[in-house]
Amino acid sequence: MSASRDEAGRLEPRVGPVPEGEPESHPYHHPAAGWGAAKSVSRFMVREGALADGPRAILRMNHENGGFDCPGCAWPDDTKGLHLDICENGIKHVTWEMTRKRVGREFFAAHSVTELSGWSDYALENQGRLTEPMVYDPGTDHYLPISWKDAFALVGRTLRELDSPHQASFYTSGRLGNEATFLYQLMARELGTNNLPDCSNMCHEASGRALQASLGTGKGTVDLKDWEATDALFILGVNAASNAPRMLTALAAAYRRGAQVVHINPLVEAAATRTIIPHDFRSMATGHATPTSTLNLQPRIGGDLALLRGMAKAILEQATSDPQALDREFIDRHTTGFEEYRALCEATPWREIEKQTEISRPDILKAARIYREADRSIVSWCLGISQHEHGVDTVREIVNLLLLRGNLGREGAGPSPVRGHSNVQGNRTCGIDHRPGPEFLDRLAEVCGIEPPREHGLDTVGTIQAMHRGEVKVFVGMGGNFALAAPDTPYTCEALRNCDLTVQVSTKLNRSHLVHGRRALILPCLGRTEKDHQRTGVQSTSVEDSMSMVHLSVGMRRPASPHLLSEPAIIAGMARAALPDSATPWERYIEDYDRIRDTMAQVLDGFEDFNRRVRLPLGFRIKQPARELVFRTPSGRAEFSTAPLPDVVPAPGMLTLGTLRSHDQWNTTIYSDNDRYRGIRRLRTLVFMNQDDMRERGLSKFDPVDITSTAKDGTRRHLNGYLAVPHDIPRGCAAGYMPEMNVLCAIGDYSTQSDQPIMKHVKVTIHPAT
Repeated sequence: MSASRDEAGRLEPRVGPVPEGEPESHPYHHPAAGWGAAKSVSRFMVREGALADGPRAILRMNHENGGFDCPGCAWPDDTKGLHLDICENGIKHVTWEMTRKRVGREFFAAHSVTELSGWSDYALENQGRLTEPMVYDPGTDHYLPISWKDAFALVGRTLRELDSPHQASFYTSGRLGNEATFLYQLMARELGTNNLPDCSNMCHEASGRALQASLGTGKGTVDLKDWEATDALFILGVNAASNAPRMLTALAAAYRRGAQVVHINPLVEAAATRTIIPHDFRSMATGHATPTSTLNLQPRIGGDLALLRGMAKAILEQATSDPQALDREFIDRHTTGFEEYRALCEATPWREIEKQTEISRPDILKAARIYREADRSIVSWCLGISQHEHGVDTVREIVNLLLLRGNLGREGAGPSPVRGHSNVQGNRTCGIDHRPGPEFLDRLAEVCGIEPPREHGLDTVGTIQAMHRGEVKVFVGMGGNFALAAPDTPYTCEALRNCDLTVQVSTKLNRSHLVHGRRALILPCLGRTEKDHQRTGVQSTSVEDSMSMVHLSVGMRRPASPHLLSEPAIIAGMARAALPDSATPWERYIEDYDRIRDTMAQVLDGFEDFNRRVRLPLGFRIKQPARELVFRTPSGRAEFSTAPLPDVVPAPGMLTLGTLRSHDQWNTTIYSDNDRYRGIRRLRTLVFMNQDDMRERGLSKFDPVDITSTAKDGTRRHLNGYLAVPHDIPRGCAAGYMPEMNVLCAIGDYSTQSDQPIMKHVKVTIHPAT
């Protein structure tokens, strides 16, 4: 019933745990968070044996005085110094890391790679923390212990023997702290390559490129204080209750003070209804929930650009009789391209906007009215906007809408992308970028005394394709589970197996350790919760949140094994082995991370006086020129864009499928087969469908179906025996869980605007299972 098969018909391993009992699906009518979250956390702590360590960690997480930053989402820390600035998923993430279970040499001696390849991904991670470096032995098909010295020597020798440094690629999942990030990119560039793919290539690349083109900055311009001051919040393509649960506090506070909160998403997620904040003890005691929205709109998948265009069109139409609908002074002083954009909006017929959104004109006008009547507005978005062919155009349309009413450069207004993974934004800030700018490279060369390469490197899709062709022979992964996170799972696995050497720096066992090159290393590292002892004492690392605040994180626990190294130490060890003649003071950097920060302060714009400023309460915010109405664009102004509306209406018989995460999941880590906020129990191999689409195909609830995706090049990919589940989703749309459905995402189906895999806009057919 729940089997899935790749293109060659081989049975794919399950991702989640083996469900006990029959699957269930019921509508969810309870508030987000609240007692549901409290009960879920309690059960999880009992299951993981963390009833003592868990509460201690909770009291140290996201605190500015000696605490550690949550390794989950990138939502900013509370500006008021909240004592319990935590959430359900953050606690689960930390507890999962703090498990007492261990995976050492005895485990690998007892289980071959072939055997482990048949285990579910849940079972692999559930074995516990990795304890020592391991090397794959092809003769026995087992991982064997290896010393750190010999592991580094293997990496160094393999890198030195490459014909070109471009035959290596250095990936990061976004979990690295800023100091490790800086050393990682320094190592790659001193070797001679900009092959620095990262998870942003799969998530928010479109956001960065769009904001750079429109405003001259790759980041949002608002901070949490702006969220606390705005009159209207527009939340697009975000499942906040699961992906950034601490946002619920901001949404509830906005509603209580009278701000308008508009959610725009094909699915009405739990965060778009009501919530009980767990640290609001009075509400927990009384059961009083706070609404988190004043309007919910459900566009078809990919219809957000048309919806934004409709809102802009309505504002422009109103301006003919109400001059205050536009901020003409702002437009004239700070923007360019307005007349062309106005002409485009006027030429776009309402019937086309309604067709592409599947939303009526009156409902679009409701959102436009809220925007017009708000003095200050913020538009926030996540992967539901960026993982499309037209993701860049959609984010630029967000900026267009903001510019019309001068919602930029003042308190309570501006664009606010929601980064989903802790420090993924910091990774990009600190140099993980396959397309680095010349100014950054010039400073890196001057300060660090190296000659960095100037040509662009490979991103995530480019790396996979190059590995598949045999052009990239060494793959180094800093965190994450690349084999499952990437698109086109069978193709990606073949690419990894084609490498001469794969190196995975990890805390737990996962699929990427079993899908490896001819030689392979597992290098275990410290977790975010653990103390990092170096020669000068316990070290701190810094992270950057989703709103450009940089602050310190200090682990609290004894490391899971005495053989673990920190990520900076692992990077330095590989670098010294690969670059034996390097003048970079790798050893001195690891003795004291303040030395890394001193160098970063000289290289990175906005990090001046880094060591002092990062120790301030709540750290410091990286300066954003666009927030000060300084636009580093070719025109020196904010630039309107004039993209045509994409046609996102599926062809007859086709559906548009978007991949998403369940609530009991963080990226590729699956905690259970449940999805509380969507009313699902004991099931992951499902597809959410509109009831009319199910009826048209003769389907009832839990009927098994076969799903076939059709790529741009005409090739097809299949998942068989998934269960159809009726859900409140627009006609012509469907949704299912990643990473299982990554099989359907063709490696060649990436956006020509951002080079991102198109994981929210997969063209599929769904039929009763044969």
